[in-house]
Amino acid sequence: MRQLRTESLLSLENTLAAGLFSGYEYPWEVLPDIKDFIRRTGPALSEELFEQVKEEVWVAKSAKIAPTASIAGPCIIDENAEVRHCAFIRGSVIVGKGAVVGNSVELKNALLFDKAQVPHFNYVGDSVLGYRAHMGGGAITSNVKSDKTPVTVRALGETFETGLKKLGAILGDCTEIGCNAVLNPGTVIGKNSSVYPVSSVRGYVPSDSIYKTAGNVVPKR
Repeated sequence: MRQLRTESLLSLENTLAAGLFSGYEYPWEVLPDIKDFIRRTGPALSEELFEQVKEEVWVAKSAKIAPTASIAGPCIIDENAEVRHCAFIRGSVIVGKGAVVGNSVELKNALLFDKAQVPHFNYVGDSVLGYRAHMGGGAITSNVKSDKTPVTVRALGETFETGLKKLGAILGDCTEIGCNAVLNPGTVIGKNSSVYPVSSVRGYVPSDSIYKTAGNVVPKR
């Protein structure tokens, strides 16, 4: 389905992980490969721009890291990114250029494209956040189904078997997720779309749309 393909959701020129998507059709397919990609890429990063601050953790010299942040490897934090007070990065995470990881945010096996923002009390696990994607305070991804079966992606009457037991959300470029929204396992939000606060979202939200409540989706005007 064209709408779910990587090129329809994400601009690969806005991430140092563009090569991660090579050979894959859908963006969730890269999730099992993030860890190994970081381990290959980190040692080859420019020593003028990056430093290895501890085992398998590479941080751009221009990035701002709060002393209270906890960062486990493998991890890459790109140029001019900001990791704020008490952020918890659990590993297998790439934080893009100018991205923000805020107060008490937890990240695990996630790819944040350039200028993505998760600024306040967010949980992002097994997810991809596109260029300038923004999650409001308290918005989270739920990455495991209650029955622990593999996550499917449902869109436009079709069901895609991902084979993944853990899959949170794919946020297209310039998406806006309202405060305290929950993105259920396998949620895909199209480019330039918005989700109302306190929504529980499941399935696919088309590009240039607004997700209101109880699955009510309307085009943006």
